[in-house]
Amino acid sequence: MEETLESQFALCIENEECEDLEKLKIYQVLPDEAAIQEGYLRVIDESGEDYLYPESHFVLIELPGAIDDC
Repeated sequence: MEETLESQFALCIENEECEDLEKLKIYQVLPDEAAIQEGYLRVIDESGEDYLYPESHFVLIELPGAIDDC
């Protein structure tokens, strides 16, 4: 994934074998450079906990500043 984690949110585009993800839902992404090097993103999923998921399951997105302030 060439984008940086400056955008702290990602859209789930695949949830195969990942029961705690909903397709087409936006998730918060936490910084984790080691995970990125291995092809994963650290995401807060439906359980409310952060876990590593394949980066291929997401597209990083930028949200308007007003949403970041919520």
